[in-house]
Amino acid sequence: MSSNRLQTRARLSEVRYEIRGELARRARDLECQGRTLIKLNIGNPGAFGFRAPEHLQRAITEGISGTDPYTHQQGLPAAREAIAAFHRDRGTDVTADQVFIGNGVSELIDLSLRALLNPGDEVLLPSPDYPLWSASTILNDGRPVYYTCTPENAFMPDPAEIEALITPRTRAIVLINPNNPTGATYPRALLEQIVDTAARHGLLLMCDEIYDSILYDGATFQPLAPLAGDVPCLSFGGLSKVHRACGWRVGWAVLSGDRARTGDFHHAMDLLGALRLCSNVPGQLAIDAALHGADTISALCAPGGRLHAARQAVIEGVAASAHMQLVAPGGSMFAFPAVVGAAAVGFDDHAFALELLETEDVLVVPGSSFNVAYRNHFRITLLPEAAQLAEVFRRIERVLDRSAERGRAVQAEADAEPASRVAVA
Repeated sequence: MSSNRLQTRARLSEVRYEIRGELARRARDLECQGRTLIKLNIGNPGAFGFRAPEHLQRAITEGISGTDPYTHQQGLPAAREAIAAFHRDRGTDVTADQVFIGNGVSELIDLSLRALLNPGDEVLLPSPDYPLWSASTILNDGRPVYYTCTPENAFMPDPAEIEALITPRTRAIVLINPNNPTGATYPRALLEQIVDTAARHGLLLMCDEIYDSILYDGATFQPLAPLAGDVPCLSFGGLSKVHRACGWRVGWAVLSGDRARTGDFHHAMDLLGALRLCSNVPGQLAIDAALHGADTISALCAPGGRLHAARQAVIEGVAASAHMQLVAPGGSMFAFPAVVGAAAVGFDDHAFALELLETEDVLVVPGSSFNVAYRNHFRITLLPEAAQLAEVFRRIERVLDRSAERGRAVQAEADAEPASRVAVA
């Protein structure tokens, strides 16, 4: 029998997805040993006791008998019209024909980049990014080019840097707003500058707006498509986060802009959708109820709401720490703390995350997993109860106390080294 191993695609070696990667596999091993973990690596509301709203559940159960057949590759007509109407209410002139429903936003990101890219084409992505965007660009033979969103600038993009990165191979600018992992929310004036850049260079705007209604303490959300006007724009949304229905796998992408410019891309998206037949049909029954029914997210994000309380627990946990700083998230269900001071000397975010898991039973995601050059951040979700997050930060502080001891020792050795050399000389 041949000993040759099956070969895999070479470009997979360039793909990172630590959210469900090595640390998550180690967490499963520890759980099999009987350890009880606090897993903060995934924004998965159902795992923390949240439920999809009852009126969404009823919409599915009442219509489930009609969901056995395949539907149109772009989705159920009534569901697409509900999405189009939602976007029209926000100021974008679109019809149901411009809506594509998929098995979550994740599938639609992959399909849209597959429809857009030729080998070597470039996509401008934020750093930090949600790593699926980088992975999908790579696996569709594109090249990710990162514009930096630094903590010093409240994780906001710099329009001048975005423009400077554009080359003849650039095809699209990706925005994630509200941002994952940082929670940044982008102001209208900033988005208008980016739209102007896309218009002048003939680029597609791709805006991941899955957290559009998860906002805190006066933060606002500005949809991109109404600002884009005739500029081709693909806006992504879904039921997973705002409506706490991750497992239903219902997402959508709305293609707006000048139809003379977007026609070929629309056809490509339609073709790729047809090749996978259709997306989950039962989940689509909940779209109209979600977008045009009762608002069930605002109360969770307002003072007294569970998500607001969790965010406040994170802010207080960082403020009480001797070793952390935080740009408070304005939106989304994540925070992206930084390790500073003595604890940051020689700090490695992956090693920290592994030590936190092994010694304190807490699973977080290293910041470098989100395609940043620095290694002193980590991401956590805001989904646990506030009391549990307070306990998490007590455990994190114990690990960072040890990091600070090591950092001070390293610094002391470095400070002593010149004197040693003088003595030897």
